[in-house]
Amino acid sequence: MKPLVAIVGRPNVGKSTLFNRLIGKRLAVIASEAGTTRDRIYQGMEIEDYEITLVDTGGLEYGKKDSIEADIQAQAELAIEEADIIYFVVDASDPLTADDYSAATILRKSDKESVLVANKCDSHEAEERVIELYKLGFGDPVEVSAIHNSGIDDLKKRTISLLSSLGIKPETKTENDTDIDKAIKLCFLGKPNVGKSSLVNALVGKKKVIVSDTPGTTRDATNTHITYNNAPFTLIDTAGLKRRGKIKKGIEKFSSIRCFNALEKSDVALLVIDFGEPFSKQDMHIAQFIQEAKKGVIIILNKIDLAENQKQLDRYIAMLQRKLVFLPWAPLIMTSAVEKKNITKIFDIAQSIMEQRNKRIPTARLNSFIKKIVYKHVPTGTKRIRPKILYITQTDVNPPEFVLFVNNAQAFHFSYRRYVENELRKEFGFDGTAVKIVYRNRKE
Repeated sequence: MKPLVAIVGRPNVGKSTLFNRLIGKRLAVIASEAGTTRDRIYQGMEIEDYEITLVDTGGLEYGKKDSIEADIQAQAELAIEEADIIYFVVDASDPLTADDYSAATILRKSDKESVLVANKCDSHEAEERVIELYKLGFGDPVEVSAIHNSGIDDLKKRTISLLSSLGIKPETKTENDTDIDKAIKLCFLGKPNVGKSSLVNALVGKKKVIVSDTPGTTRDATNTHITYNNAPFTLIDTAGLKRRGKIKKGIEKFSSIRCFNALEKSDVALLVIDFGEPFSKQDMHIAQFIQEAKKGVIIILNKIDLAENQKQLDRYIAMLQRKLVFLPWAPLIMTSAVEKKNITKIFDIAQSIMEQRNKRIPTARLNSFIKKIVYKHVPTGTKRIRPKILYITQTDVNPPEFVLFVNNAQAFHFSYRRYVENELRKEFGFDGTAVKIVYRNRKE
């Protein structure tokens, strides 16, 4: 496995800013508000010839009674336990706090190699306070300013030196990394508090992401790599998507953007619906958003352990089928994250969907199919223009994309376009995935 480097420290010392600077992109949510990062966020990166996994964590803060805050600290402590090297980040622009000293005590007890990182060293006051940092007992601090990209090379050199002293040698890309690249990426989407994180934890078998009854616990999109029946998967847990009018500026807005980016990178989207709550317009909006992204789709009806009887469950399913009539090809799985009921079906169906997304249909078969359905239902148009399909070919996979060369694309009514897609699915399958059908004029 790659060596793991964890970034820890009290809240709001710039851990996520440093994380983003090191990996070279804005992955972790950053804000002036303390406590933005709640789950551990993992990202692979290279330092010269070394490949490492960098982990951003929630702030170590003590004396908090809130259960979520306790979970955040537990996540940070788990990261310390897993790490080979720890970046202990302090804010050099402020005096040391009780939380800094408490974090230092925990790190000394962990007996892990630690690098004291003095962040925000971009002012005269910070230069004077660096001397105070020796009280923490971690030797010479590495002075950086993550926001201004200064001192980062020194931090990387210190890291390489520690990796070498630990006997860790530079490695080329491993077979495990190749598996991750080939992994089926499953993105869990839904309203806040529908059980997305609980499902991820149930599938992984350990508490990977924070689970709480408080809506909005997850703020970042977190990736978990797992193997099921020798097939690699990446589980992407996302923040709950609120209605646009309910999204506050700042952290919630950034979290929503992370959801959209996570969906773009995924292969199969899992629309998680809470059986214990009425189906809402927001559920519908998320479903439409997934459909527009042209991804594979699995509808997850979670928390079915709350059902009083089968009749109540059947009524809810019938209602879902009416509401999600535009996704008739999306499979439905009824799950209970608490009881771990039907959860492994997600992997089996996702594999089947990926086979459909990568399916190619020979051009000859496609054109025979088009002749057959046109004979059955001739497209109608205006008196001036009679729509005509000349030729069809498949141009791409994942998602499957088809181009119909026609005499006039605008002449085809949406109902006929829907007819073509329905017949295409009847003939060739494509269950569980969106398909893209482009009508292109012959002159184009």
